[in-house]
Order: sequence, then structure tokens, then C-alpha cells
Amino acid sequence: MTDHPDQRDQRAKDQWQTDLYEAVYRFSVSLRELNNDNPWPRGHPMLAQAMNTLATELWDQSFSVTEIRAALEEAAADLPRYAAGQKTRP
Repeated sequence: MTDHPDQRDQRAKDQWQTDLYEAVYRFSVSLRELNNDNPWPRGHPMLAQAMNTLATELWDQSFSVTEIRAALEEAAADLPRYAAGQKTRP
């Protein structure tokens, strides 16, 4: 039995979403490890530097300043819902 084109399309979309989540997860794990090993934790907060560098790298990859700003603002605005009022993960 052959797949219906809609099923193939849905599988491709599902795989794209899985790939996106996996890339973001690996990035977040790398940042956590770098934060844990930060030799200058007080004078050079790692997360701020990482977000700034990420933004410039996104710009270098042809995302617009408007797209980058909107994505960061939307992510920050949605975080309280995800965190359910907690400042950090217990």
C-alpha cells in the first residue's frame, strides 16, 4: 500500500518539527554546560552574551532585526506561562 501524498507531507512536517526541537535542545544543553564552567560568572553573565551572539548570528544568516526582536520578545512574553510562576526549574 502506498502512502497518500498528505501522509508524506505530514511526516515531512513532523520530522522538520522534531529536527527543530532537537537542535534547540542541544543548543540549550551546550549553554547550560558553558554556564556551569563560566570562569567569570559575575563579570560576564553567559546567558546575556549568548543571546547577544545568537542575535548577531541570526542577523548574519539573513534574519531581519525586526524578525529577531519579535521572536525574542514573543519568547520572553510566553515564558511565564510555561514556567507557571516559577523563577527556575526545580
